Amino acid sequence: MKKLENKVAVITGASKGIGAGIAKSLAAEGAAVVVNYASSKEGADKVVAEIVANGGRAVAIQGDVSKKADVTRLFAESEKVYGGVDILVNNAGIYKFNTIEEVSEEEFHRQFNTNVLGLLLATQGAVKSFGEKGGSVINIGSVVSRITPPGSSIYTATKGAVDSITQVLSKELGPKKIRVNSINPGMVETEGTHAAGIIGSDFQTQTEQTAPLGRIGQPDDIAPIAVFLASDASGWLTGETLFAGGGVR
Repeated sequence: MKKLENKVAVITGASKGIGAGIAKSLAAEGAAVVVNYASSKEGADKVVAEIVANGGRAVAIQGDVSKKADVTRLFAESEKVYGGVDILVNNAGIYKFNTIEEVSEEEFHRQFNTNVLGLLLATQGAVKSFGEKGGSVINIGSVVSRITPPGSSIYTATKGAVDSITQVLSKELGPKKIRVNSINPGMVETEGTHAAGIIGSDFQTQTEQTAPLGRIGQPDDIAPIAVFLASDASGWLTGETLFAGGGVR
């Protein structure tokens, strides 16, 4: 029997990158997957098509996690299709590096609305969908909350908030049989890091030179950790932050 047979998973921001990799891996282990996306319908449909082609179950549902009405609709549609939810992966996130001179109200709220408020709203929706059986919430943080690179004050602040929220909600939701853990990846090669100019930059080179395993990550490095945290194999873990950066500290 597959590790996630008869489970339903909602993965936010799953049209590309780490989210897409997690969606495919959860589906391969038997979960019915909701591939959430904010704007990239084409990417989400591609992920769904690949899962279905490999014998899995998946559906794409649009929704901006920073908007409560969208989140409410996301879970209502998920329940309509699959009858309930067992796993939430809070993967949706955005980032932009800014020096302190470049920090603006607009950029602060843009990142916090998705990375922090969006995580809270999605978890709020999942708690209702989990019901009495409980469930597993997997937050996607970042090693930036530990390595604090220059020029990342807003982004690092959002991911520091994710670390704290993971701890708070693990205690708050434990009595409801809901486990809350976080995966904090290091630099991962995705469409986003390519678009941001990180891949091929001095930052990548420096990261590879300081990483004990000597390279940056791939989505497939992160996805198996999510499978573990979603499965019964991690049933005694909650409030944990798993750093997944090839040893970068």
